[in-house]
Amino acid sequence: MADTRRLDAGGQTIGVQKDLRIPMRDGVTLAADAYSGVEDTPRPALVALSPYGKELQALALTIPPQRRPSPMWDGCIEAGDIARVVAEGYVHVIGDLRGSGASEGEHIGNYNAGGVPLGQDAYDVIEWVAEQPWCDGNVGMIGISYYGSMQVLAAAERPPHLKAIFVSGGHFDFYETTYHGGVMWFMPRAAREGRGGDSGWAYTDRITSRMLETYSPEEVEKRVAERLQDPDVAAWPNLVHVLHYPKHHEAWFDIVLNELDGDWYEERNPVNLAENIEIPVYLQIDQGRGWTVDGHIELFDVLTGPKKLVIGSYPPMQSRPWVEEHDEMFRWYEYWLKGVDNGIMDEPAVSVFVEGSREVVTAEQWPPKDVEHRSLYLRPRAKLSPEPEPMGPEHAAPDGFYQAPLTVTDRVEILSWSTAPFEEDTELIGTGAAHLFAEIDQPDTNFILRLWDAAPDGSRQLVTTGFLKASHRELDERTTEGNPYHPHTRAVPVEPGEIEEYVLRLYPFAATFRPGHRLVAELSNDEPLADAHNALLPPDAFHLPVGRPVTHKIYRDARHRSRLVLPFTTRKAAVE
Repeated sequence: MADTRRLDAGGQTIGVQKDLRIPMRDGVTLAADAYSGVEDTPRPALVALSPYGKELQALALTIPPQRRPSPMWDGCIEAGDIARVVAEGYVHVIGDLRGSGASEGEHIGNYNAGGVPLGQDAYDVIEWVAEQPWCDGNVGMIGISYYGSMQVLAAAERPPHLKAIFVSGGHFDFYETTYHGGVMWFMPRAAREGRGGDSGWAYTDRITSRMLETYSPEEVEKRVAERLQDPDVAAWPNLVHVLHYPKHHEAWFDIVLNELDGDWYEERNPVNLAENIEIPVYLQIDQGRGWTVDGHIELFDVLTGPKKLVIGSYPPMQSRPWVEEHDEMFRWYEYWLKGVDNGIMDEPAVSVFVEGSREVVTAEQWPPKDVEHRSLYLRPRAKLSPEPEPMGPEHAAPDGFYQAPLTVTDRVEILSWSTAPFEEDTELIGTGAAHLFAEIDQPDTNFILRLWDAAPDGSRQLVTTGFLKASHRELDERTTEGNPYHPHTRAVPVEPGEIEEYVLRLYPFAATFRPGHRLVAELSNDEPLADAHNALLPPDAFHLPVGRPVTHKIYRDARHRSRLVLPFTTRKAAVE
């Protein structure tokens, strides 16, 4: 029996139905809370689903939004501004996924990949909500990050009463959620374990490992031993711990044990499932989020129904509790759930904020302008130039750096190259690539490249990033100039002492370099421990360091034309 109560929030009285029990088709019941106005008039409903716990989301009623680097920022309070949802005339339904919080059932592996599809559960929740007397039969969804991914999984199941979704900051390719260019990213660990600015999953004893469910103890032991042969993994205490004690954090154990892409990640990849979506989809993401921007664009290209893509301004992390983008979200749902013709569908499908010029450009496709991929070459004396180096390696000696493991040093070595100050506004919008001719003295390393807009006063802002684990350097047939793709389906060790070409994918971005500004490229094999960008991220939002000492030589001469391939715009687009 649900507990019904009233509370005062934001100057309004909100009716709350606590611990509603929602039946799934297999007999399991999920728990949810519903927030609404106190009058009896049925309303459209916005559904939020995740394993982060509905009680945590209720803090949106009592905690003012926090921005990084506030120590009160909690990355898991993502279901939206409850008081505003109710004030705008909706019922806000916040539920716990199976195996988490107050819900029944078992959650197997990451995104329940070994159990009942999360989209199937979302279908059942949406249809149950639509039948309640407080709902008028029109249902949308709400929430950022995990909640955003759930919207795509739900829409792919085509529940009849789900009329539209509004996705902000979702995660789509589940391999790319954790391995950027093959380099492990720790943020999913934070979301699952609860550390570094995240409360984590609302764990119960019903979240289990898909690996342990699928393979014999002997096979699991063999795979663990193989994973511990990676010196990067073996040097990181948390990974050693979780591999030896998988029941401590079983969903993270599954991720760590599957470092290559393939069926494990692809069978329920939201990008693949999105081909089934017919309802209207609004996609929103802010710059500075790298792989997530890439995922939103990839999803936008797959969708065939009414759709919008909005790429917002830097910085990359919204407030927690999440309150941004609500103005546009309510315009979207006013049109699709309430039938109000507010003009939103008369506006261009794509809107992109351009850093530097601070203009918004619009179009019907991504990128919003025609672009020409042109090269900036790495040159001696830390220069980036439109002209390649004329001298051979005997005269243009390679740049180099030695990186000791972070177990013995706290210094991250960085190579840097810079353009001359720009003399006129120079706009770049799209994806890019970095071609690095490099020699290392180990079978593997990381290449981490970051591009900055450096102002004359010494301030700077991150423009984009690229990651590549050297053993994942293979490219696949999707690769074009300035738009490389890596399959990440196998690791091929590097022959020490050999010069190899490594092509890094530079995540999509939009930036205008103003007169006097410079473009600066920085290369390292570990994440810088602290800088102007990392200060805006949660403490665990870094990548697995290299666990062995590595000497790197970067060749940029007439025979080894290391270069950046960047998307320079060639025509004007609509500007708001």
